[in-house]
Amino acid sequence: MEPAVLGSKLASSLLGPLVRKLFVQDGPGAGLVDRPVRLSALVSFRGERRTLGEKQVRTLAGRLVKEALASPGERPFPPGEETAVTDALTRRLLALGDLDMDDVQAVRLGSRELARLLHRHAPPPDGLSADALAFLDSATQWACLHILEFFTRRSTFVARTLVEQTRSQRELIGKVDELIARTPRPGALDLAFERRYLPYVADRHNHITIYGIDLRDSPDRWPLEVAYLSLEATATEEPSPDRSPGDGPRTPVTLQLSAEEAMRSHDRVLLRGDAGSGKTTLVQWLAVTAAAAGDRVPYVLPLRTLVRAGALPAPAVFLTAVGCPLSPPEGWAERVLTAGRGLVLIDGLDEIPATDRHRTRDWLQSLIRAFPGNRWLLTSRPTAVRPDWLAEEGFRELSLAPMRRSEVTTFVRRWHEAARAPEYETALLDALHTKRDLARLATNPLMCGLICALHRERRGYLPTGRKELYDAALTMLLTRRDRERGMAAVDGLELGEEAQLELLQRLAYALVLSGRTEMDTETAESIVERCLPTVAAAAGQGDAPTVLRLLLLRSGLLRQPADGVVDFVHRTFQDYLGGRYAVEEGHVDVLAGHADDTQWEDVIRLAVAHARPRERATLLRRMLARNTARLDLLALACLEHAAALDPGVRAEVEARAAALIPPRTAEDAKMLADAGPLVLELLPGPEGLSDDAALGVTITASVLGTEAPAEALGVLRRFRGHRDLSVRRQLVGTWGRFDTEEYAAEVLDHVSRDSLYVSCVSAEQRAALRRMRPWQGVMMSGALTAREIADAVTAPEEVFDLNLEDNPALGDLGELLAFRSLSGLWLQNCPGVTGLTPLRGLPLTGLSFGPIADCTGLRELWSLSWLSLDQRLAGDSLADGLPVEAPLEHLYVGQDTLESVGLRGVGRWPTLTSLGLATSRQPPSAEEWRELTALPDLHSLTLHDTGPIAYHGMPELPGIDRLRIAPGMHPEALQNLSDRLPNLRKLLLSGSDPRVPLYTGLFPGADLVVDGS
Repeated sequence: MEPAVLGSKLASSLLGPLVRKLFVQDGPGAGLVDRPVRLSALVSFRGERRTLGEKQVRTLAGRLVKEALASPGERPFPPGEETAVTDALTRRLLALGDLDMDDVQAVRLGSRELARLLHRHAPPPDGLSADALAFLDSATQWACLHILEFFTRRSTFVARTLVEQTRSQRELIGKVDELIARTPRPGALDLAFERRYLPYVADRHNHITIYGIDLRDSPDRWPLEVAYLSLEATATEEPSPDRSPGDGPRTPVTLQLSAEEAMRSHDRVLLRGDAGSGKTTLVQWLAVTAAAAGDRVPYVLPLRTLVRAGALPAPAVFLTAVGCPLSPPEGWAERVLTAGRGLVLIDGLDEIPATDRHRTRDWLQSLIRAFPGNRWLLTSRPTAVRPDWLAEEGFRELSLAPMRRSEVTTFVRRWHEAARAPEYETALLDALHTKRDLARLATNPLMCGLICALHRERRGYLPTGRKELYDAALTMLLTRRDRERGMAAVDGLELGEEAQLELLQRLAYALVLSGRTEMDTETAESIVERCLPTVAAAAGQGDAPTVLRLLLLRSGLLRQPADGVVDFVHRTFQDYLGGRYAVEEGHVDVLAGHADDTQWEDVIRLAVAHARPRERATLLRRMLARNTARLDLLALACLEHAAALDPGVRAEVEARAAALIPPRTAEDAKMLADAGPLVLELLPGPEGLSDDAALGVTITASVLGTEAPAEALGVLRRFRGHRDLSVRRQLVGTWGRFDTEEYAAEVLDHVSRDSLYVSCVSAEQRAALRRMRPWQGVMMSGALTAREIADAVTAPEEVFDLNLEDNPALGDLGELLAFRSLSGLWLQNCPGVTGLTPLRGLPLTGLSFGPIADCTGLRELWSLSWLSLDQRLAGDSLADGLPVEAPLEHLYVGQDTLESVGLRGVGRWPTLTSLGLATSRQPPSAEEWRELTALPDLHSLTLHDTGPIAYHGMPELPGIDRLRIAPGMHPEALQNLSDRLPNLRKLLLSGSDPRVPLYTGLFPGADLVVDGS
């Protein structure tokens, strides 16, 4: 029985007096005693003021039960259980004296919870039915409701409540004061100092230094915003634990996120990255942004500086240890860290000796435990410490990812803006897009900065060979960068540049010979061990594992991507060093024997750069002797690295290449592309090329777009301003081979739109279309409504020609009225179109469709001058379905139209100048052919194959001087046409038609024109 139901049976006038008898009379006052008055002191059946005994309480419970049973309605529990229920209710009421709370606490608890306490404190009832138990619970809760009502009406309750509130507020104020004491706000001296310190940090770290570059006109310091990009970091994490057993084994998940986001989402980060990947630049960026925001106080702590001073510093001397000239108030650093406002950026764990790394970890652990709540970042090269080195301290491990192509482009643009050298920017971007070796090098800020500086130093020209670029990069990575940054030896070992090169090039050549890009650590150690006796500078400095570890930590060229595996940071450095060693060892025969292997392509080119003139000539002659287009082109690419070469060999290489580059026809272009991506960096133009040669170059680059998209894009980008329509069509037509967004931004958005369509066949291309300048001609393919088509275009009012293909979703054309300037509309394979009436509101002059669901409204399109239809028409002639008053000049009649109405009525359009006829099982009759003689301006005819007897009824048409034959037309069908077209002057054939030679003798007086369609 619910308490509400019981309440309807027991009037408050009965229950209220019964409840009041359970408690003693209260006196005046607020109940201010040393200890709160408990319920046990208020009940009337306990204590010195006892007025009821347990017997009287049972009598009260019995009255309550009896009244409930006597009330009208259904009996709450079966007969015979009255005594047991009364006993149980009595025990619950008596339990009020056992509750350790006062009246205020009871009211705060509520009637339901108070009833549960009474149920818990009273002995459990025995042998009661389910209905009796339900009644007992309801009666208890209803009694508790009246008990609490009684408490709130006591004279001392309000005063008592105010006292409790006062005490609670006092306790809360005390706790807040204690919290403030533990987390003090900066005092006036601290605030004044931070107003000086934060701008100092921002100014000091807002520049980067490029170490190890010998350039006359390039500064060694750049604004930080030039070099900093929001680089990506990768983290390997375990999958979520809430997986079902059938999900298979739990494999680690690799996440990609920006490095700044990683710091915001985690207070402790160990960031790993290869040499030049941007670790120190990220540290500076975090310091500058934190100083600007003012939410945290940054400390930039280069470990190589701290270790030289001896003992690692306590917070009080952080600033002194890094040479900061500002003197903070006493205790300031500890107050900052105690308050959890610090951003501690510890840079270069790999730049200190291994013996110092253990005490560095101890120092870091003690700081973290003494000052929790701050943010900590530690940077290192990948192999300096084991993966779980700081796992116990809750550090999240991240690795900086290589720069993406878009990030490289952004870096180059910012660099040239800062260097005030915008005239070199475009040429370098083109070189990065077309020269694969440069693209492979430009994967981190250090190498990007080197390439930019070298390019400007040479007045906009990169080295004629890659050797100079690699020499500068190797010198920088192997020795100068570490020396100029003041980095000490690793574990007491130090190798010069030449000693490192000797060891590295043997590792590289071993990889080249095996056709692999990585080797296991044991193999690498055995190679180093064999080399040590011959490398005097390294022989006495340690065993092979120690020397290999030095190369991994300091060379900047070698890395350990996984446990037990070694590889080069760039494949191009492996090829460079491998080619260098092959030449030193005189392995010209080995190089020539692998010339047709694309994996050796760069090795051979770089070997030519290192070789002596006689060795170069020998290698190039052996390549030319193979007499293949690819090796001829590879020899041409090698000339860029051959400063000195036999003039006869050079002339022969150039003569071979001149026959291939530039390609003059589409066939030549496709054959040239068979030589592979090597071709892309040899392609000229657009300056100095004819339109045909320019088209050939763009075709070659387009074909290679799937193999080498970056390099191919660089070539096509140079031609985006070309005016020739065929070149521009090629640029537009190859969109699908490249990244949609990048190609749209780099090429398409710069192409002239005159007489040109852009084709969109995917959702990504339609999205990119909205971000480009308006196009006058647009083709879309796929299931789209008219509204979706209009929404996909930036400015529908600027579209003049719209081609919609393979669209089963297109129905009502009403939304196409947004294209209010539309003059041409093509509806190819759009069977769901329901009527053409909406098109009356457009200035259409050209329309092509069929078959569609309903062509109602076609007769009302009076502005058409060009019409192509393949649609069954009602009536007996073309005039019954087509707009008679339209000034049609060009008409194409499809198969369905021919088979429904033929050519009957075609004479109603004397303005026709050209007519096209499709294949049909029912060719025009002689009467229909004769209607053509009534067309005074008809001079062009296009014919499809309609069988040998299709033109038997055709009369002589002296006005026709131009005939186009569709591919596949059988020559027998044309044998009798020569007499019927006596004034034919031009015969147009498709280059894709295999029967072209068979047509040449059919019309001896006509000029034969073969197009590429």
